[in-house]
Amino acid sequence: MSLNYPWHLYLMAGMYVLAGIFHFIKPKVYLRIMPRYIPNHKAMVYLSGIAEIILGFGLCFSFTKNVSIYGVICMLGIFLLVHFYMLSSKKAAAGIPKWVLIIRLPLQIGLMYWAYSYMNI
Repeated sequence: MSLNYPWHLYLMAGMYVLAGIFHFIKPKVYLRIMPRYIPNHKAMVYLSGIAEIILGFGLCFSFTKNVSIYGVICMLGIFLLVHFYMLSSKKAAAGIPKWVLIIRLPLQIGLMYWAYSYMNI
């Protein structure tokens, strides 16, 4: 692991690893927000958790950092489908106020930019 990166890159990496772990600790939360048109919900919850964990760790190593950044950006783009689904379904919204769900959309774009900002370091 290269410790030459800024602390906030490791913060981001830790966030993705922790988020990925939660796919295994609380899979029902993720199953509830899975769009109906996506097949094999349980497998997709676990696969997305594995992807978050791998990409999070990948951000910490110089030889995998840039590939992981692109992976994070793609993953967040795919996760936008879930955010839109939560906006369209009261059940999927899980009691989260609509204004919070709306704010999450630009936040997701911000997370994509945050990841991209580490591309050249």
